[in-house]
Amino acid sequence: MKGQLTARKLVVRAAAGFAVLVVVMAVCLLMGTERVSLKAVVDGIRPGVAVNPDYEIFVKVRLPRIFLAAIVGAALACSGVVCQALLRNPLADPYILGISSGAGLGAIIAVISGLNRTFVGQSPIAVFAFVGALGTVWLVWFLGRLTGKFHVTGLLLAGVVVNTFFSALIMFLTLVAKSQQVYATIFWLMGNMVEEDIIVLWIGAGCVIGGIVALFYIAPQLNALSFGENDARSMGVNIARTQIIAFGVAAFITAIAVSLSGLVGFVGLVVPHGVRIVFGPDHRQLLPLSGIIGAIFLVVADTFARIVVAPAQLPVGVVTAIVGGPFFLVLLIKYGRKVSWLK
Repeated sequence: MKGQLTARKLVVRAAAGFAVLVVVMAVCLLMGTERVSLKAVVDGIRPGVAVNPDYEIFVKVRLPRIFLAAIVGAALACSGVVCQALLRNPLADPYILGISSGAGLGAIIAVISGLNRTFVGQSPIAVFAFVGALGTVWLVWFLGRLTGKFHVTGLLLAGVVVNTFFSALIMFLTLVAKSQQVYATIFWLMGNMVEEDIIVLWIGAGCVIGGIVALFYIAPQLNALSFGENDARSMGVNIARTQIIAFGVAAFITAIAVSLSGLVGFVGLVVPHGVRIVFGPDHRQLLPLSGIIGAIFLVVADTFARIVVAPAQLPVGVVTAIVGGPFFLVLLIKYGRKVSWLK
């Protein structure tokens, strides 16, 4: 059947996307305010050779940062796919359920408290943001379940209320904080890629990839849920189990992304829609391609943030909003009439 997704077509598209991701990361590694010699980088790897600045910039600054951007972009994009499927809302993104405000509240508490002790190689801001994000997800889930069952409207309303309340707390704490503390918090809230310890990056990457694989295995159930609970139930889908797994995994990888990079908006909203518009709504394809394209999008955006106002740096969240909005509108105008969101 023409247009039907096959295993071969899925593998070819995913492989092509991954190849593009590798090329983009390689190109972005060579871009920056300082010219880097690949020969000097290779020389720095050899034992017994003195460490040179090119090696330090390439291996210890650019490589971890680009790797981090790919992890965060993939996590946010796949979480956006899940939120839009579960809530059946085209405007849903990973932050709609209060994850952003919970992470922000945790971060500003860490900053105001003056904590400087690291936890497993992570700054207290990242740790508190991770705890705040997961705690907020649990709170929203609990409030949404007070109706006696998983109810989309109740979950959305709970997310809006919690988000508003925590945002008010963030504004209050920002007002009473010292000026330097306010600057650090605001910069983090706008999204910022910083060089992370390699062990932290590998752990984060493993968790995100594992979460995406788990979501891929329930992609057929997500396809059914996109048409509504009644239709999904008639297809034999265990709705409660699917919702709990999808919601939990999406919240977990979003919390990891937020703790590593701050609040990077627009990725979880724009990328899933762009992939859906171009390639179709099948979640077996939508999840892996969104993860790959989300990684590409954020790697490019962060590279742009590093060089556009050098030697200063823009928060990457500003770049994703400025670039992502017009790009999404172009996709919507070009392909929007061909693909319905619930097709």
